[in-house]
Amino acid sequence: MKYFTKKMITPLSTTAELTGYVPDNSPEIDLKRKRPAVIICPGGAYRMTSDREAEAVAFKFLGMDLAAFVLRYSCAPARYPVALLELAESVRYVRAHAKEFALDPDKIIILGMSAGGHLAASLGTLWTDELFNDHGYAKEMIKPNGMILCYPVITAGEFSHSGSFDNLVGKDPKLREFLSLEKRVTAATPPTFIWHTVADQSVPVENSLLFAQALRKHGIDFEMHLYPYGRHGLSLGTKQTAKKANYIEPAVQSWISLVETWLVGGNFQPK
Repeated sequence: MKYFTKKMITPLSTTAELTGYVPDNSPEIDLKRKRPAVIICPGGAYRMTSDREAEAVAFKFLGMDLAAFVLRYSCAPARYPVALLELAESVRYVRAHAKEFALDPDKIIILGMSAGGHLAASLGTLWTDELFNDHGYAKEMIKPNGMILCYPVITAGEFSHSGSFDNLVGKDPKLREFLSLEKRVTAATPPTFIWHTVADQSVPVENSLLFAQALRKHGIDFEMHLYPYGRHGLSLGTKQTAKKANYIEPAVQSWISLVETWLVGGNFQPK
């Protein structure tokens, strides 16, 4: 396996780091295999990036025969669009190195948890925006082919997680409106897997419901799972990713196997 950490240099920042976990092909299996890749954006209210939503999650996807990457993107005091350009650069980097890493350049998935879900969904809905062209990014290089959103921050409206938006854009009402992502879904948004708990008291489940409604309106394939129990920020819901006992939630532990089924159904498999 190739393991490395690389700076993601953008026109606005030099501090983001992308850690890669890239399996090697074996002559015992298939030297021509091309794997999908998943780029993971941990949560943390755009204030930090959580360790609980990083490496342990990446290892689950390695077990599915995907290459996994974890992006430690810039947080406050950095403001929009710093982190978004860092994610775009990460997708560009992975796609540009697809041959070297034996990856399928048409199967690059972005995964985000909580505020990381907002970051992933921002690229998923805005990758055609002129912002990227203005900063030198070709749209075909930064396009995500799929999204996995775990209890994501989505809306700046009634059900907003205000702390995330405060850290991302401050009190700017125009930017808060623009980055209310249920309003940014288009026909170019990629297929999406979403899960959330109904009991989430930090980022209300309405964030996922509003996004799913927008996906439905625009004819985007999506799968959504709602769990009745569980607090915010559960990650895998296991002891491995729990900082306290109430972060262990057996009810939600199925999401990772449901994602694997979704990947197969969406043809996000090695070939």
